[in-house]
Amino acid sequence: MTPFEKSYLTSARSELTRYKTMAEKTFDQLDDEQLFWRQSASDNSIAFIAKHIVGNMRSRWTNFFTEDGEKTWRNRDTEFEGPYANRQEMLTAWQEAWEILFSVIDSVDESNYDNTVNIRGEAHSIPAALNRQLAHYASHVGQIVFLGKMLKGKRWTSLSIPKGKSDAFNATMFKSKS
Repeated sequence: MTPFEKSYLTSARSELTRYKTMAEKTFDQLDDEQLFWRQSASDNSIAFIAKHIVGNMRSRWTNFFTEDGEKTWRNRDTEFEGPYANRQEMLTAWQEAWEILFSVIDSVDESNYDNTVNIRGEAHSIPAALNRQLAHYASHVGQIVFLGKMLKGKRWTSLSIPKGKSDAFNATMFKSKS
């Protein structure tokens, strides 16, 4: 595997870890009622979004090199019905799904990097499959964070540079080294 290919895999894994952490820091700020809150019956709760991400990960990354990423056993619609029984069930499923994903990324090497994999019958290179899923997970983590911030209001703890703190951050980051 070339240095660029290794660098790409490291970068993709790092970004996925960053999004996983953002979602988990949101979960940590919320009580159980907030995790399962929906504005209306047609809306998704944070728990439903997490359930969808879990279902997608299990489908896409199980037998990644040998089976289509859209498994016949997956029923996507049920990911938005019947929430997890509780926070712990959600967090357990969440961790297990991420472990499947990371084990696949960690198994990519010079013997399989150039393989083609299928998602919904469409051929993808390994980087294309990773990029597709990274974008998908990032969009849903954004939804989780947005809902969490909305639910917490003024009690929200920022996951990045808090509003009004950019100047202090920049002064620290870019302080001249005289």
